[in-house]
This record gives sequence, C-alpha cells and structure tokens, in this order.
Amino acid sequence: MRVAVLGGGHGSYAAAADLAAQGHAVRLWRRDAAAFAPVLQSSSIRLKDFNGERDVRLALATTDIGAALRGAELIILPTPATAQADIARAAAAHLEPGQVVFSTPGSFGSYVMAEQVRTARASEGISFAETGTLPYLARKHGPDLIAITIRAKRLPVGVFPARRTTEALEVIRRAYPVVHPIENVLSAALMNAGPIIHPPLILMNAGPLEHFERWDIHNEGTQPAIRRVTDALDAERIAVREALGYAPYHYPLRDHYTTDKWMYGDAHDRLTKSGDWRERIVLQTHRYMREDVAYGLAFLVSVARWAGVAAPVAAGLLAVASAALGEDLFADSPRTLEALGLAHSTRDAIDHLLQEGRPA
Repeated sequence: MRVAVLGGGHGSYAAAADLAAQGHAVRLWRRDAAAFAPVLQSSSIRLKDFNGERDVRLALATTDIGAALRGAELIILPTPATAQADIARAAAAHLEPGQVVFSTPGSFGSYVMAEQVRTARASEGISFAETGTLPYLARKHGPDLIAITIRAKRLPVGVFPARRTTEALEVIRRAYPVVHPIENVLSAALMNAGPIIHPPLILMNAGPLEHFERWDIHNEGTQPAIRRVTDALDAERIAVREALGYAPYHYPLRDHYTTDKWMYGDAHDRLTKSGDWRERIVLQTHRYMREDVAYGLAFLVSVARWAGVAAPVAAGLLAVASAALGEDLFADSPRTLEALGLAHSTRDAIDHLLQEGRPA
C-alpha cells in the first residue's frame, strides 16, 4: 500500500520505519530539512526493536508535502495536535478523493483538519480518522534511529464523517490490523489517553521535573497518590462517554497498569524498563503541557460542560496548569467546543455533523 507519513517526531519515524519494514511503500515528509538531513540523504531509517537493529528503506523522504501525498492511499499523522491545523492547510491542495487521513491520536483533530481542508477546497471523498494513542511506544536514539519498545494491540478508531467508517477502516486495517471501529471522532477523541495519563504525572511531579536534569514520570514518578488522581480523572472521561451514549469498552487507564486489556496490552513494565522515558521535560514547552493539557484536557473540560457532566478533577488540573504557566489554558485553547464554535450546538446537531460531515 502507498502510505504517506507526515511529521518528524518519535511517532512519525516509528510509523515510517515499521510500515516500510512490513513492505508498504512509505513516503516520509518533514519540514525541517536540517534535522531531516540524515534521512533525506539515505532515504532510510534505522529501526531497533525486538528483531534487532537494521536499516529500513523508504520509498521517499521529502520536504515536499505534495510529493509525499500524491497517490497515497493512507496518510498518517502521528504529529502533536498543535500541528494539525497547519499541516491540514499545507496539505489541502494536494489531497485526493478516496484518501484516508489518520491521526494517531487526534484530540478531535479529524474535525479540525476536515474544516481546514473544506475552507481551502472541496473535501468530499476524503476521510479523516483518529485513534486514542500512538500505535507505538517509541523513542528516537539518534537523528535517523528509532527504537520501538512495543506496538499497540488494539486501536479504537472514529471516522469523520462517520458514514464512511467502513471504507476508511478497510484502508487503515491494511497498515494496522488491530484497529476496530467506534461511533465517530468525538468518541475517538474521548479515548485519547494523553490528556489522562500525562497531566497528573507532570503537574504532581513538577518539583522533581524542575529540579533534576532528567526524571522518569512513568517510573519513580508514578506513585499511588498520582495513580489515584489519574483514576479519578479517567472516571470523569468515562462519565462523559457514558453521558453521550458511547459504548464500552472505554479503555480505562487503570488497565494499562494492571492488565493486558489496554491499547498496548501489558506494556507498562516494558515502558519503564526501557529507560527511554527518563528525559528532560520543560513544563512551559513540552508537548505533555502544550498538547495534552492545553488541547486535550481543555477539550475534555469543554465537552464535559456541554454534556452536563461534572469534571472537577479535570477542571482543577487545568486550573493548576494555568497557574503554573501564568496562562489561561482554557480560554486560550483552540481545541475547546467554544473555540470551534460548537459549544451551543444541540446533541442532535453534533450527531448529524459527525455522521454526515456537514451541518443539518
């Protein structure tokens, strides 16, 4: 299958290397030519996983987004939510009917990107999909070396518009056989694990994060008190899903720690043993704050308000994060229903929009 992978982060390199190693024709696009130079020069990524370490050849490495997208059947964005709208604007003129744009994860970015494309050109025939986590636990070990610790075992996927779910999943499943359909992209956004696991970990570890050069929030940073806050936050997410009528299994985050039922299976021990998450986290700039709090957590608080569900832990963490940064992360977020112009929509209107891809 012809696959375009967009972005230059851990997830993008993991997707490009993994899918190329499986025999797909992968084009990898990145804007930063200087950082991309080793891959541009060799058209390959060095992949390290349970099979050892080897070079994986790409069909194309390019800084030309049009060249990456031309003829691609599946377009994968393992990029932060903060980059989605900008990438959609850059990609709009090059997208083709029948293509599937898959965000991993999305934070409701599927709707945002579809709107960006619709304002630039007709988006009919293009499907936008998202899931609840990256398909990989992965970290770069060099400018062209990616280490994959584990691959996802289950990926719940919503599609915008939802009426194209069957066709879109057929395409995505050729790259990721572990995907399964859920109701729509709002249901998928409420599966996003990042805004649940990361805000308690970074805020309740703010002292050691600012004191030590490197700190592993998933190892010594994951203590019982923090887990209790995470469980309470996740209960609010699940309450929102239930209030909106979305069906279980809701992928409760506690299963990530205690069972093999979660998206990555029994991954937590391997995550901590790898040592790859002992890292420098600067609260003001790290994606755990700028994506998972300012986008994902603000989105959860907004949807909870719209759905009439109490979410005091989510709102409290968002308030603490705002105080820590000296910013109003809710009012300034571009990813709330208020910012998207949907906060006053009825449930029926939102359902129709998500199903058909256009207002009633």
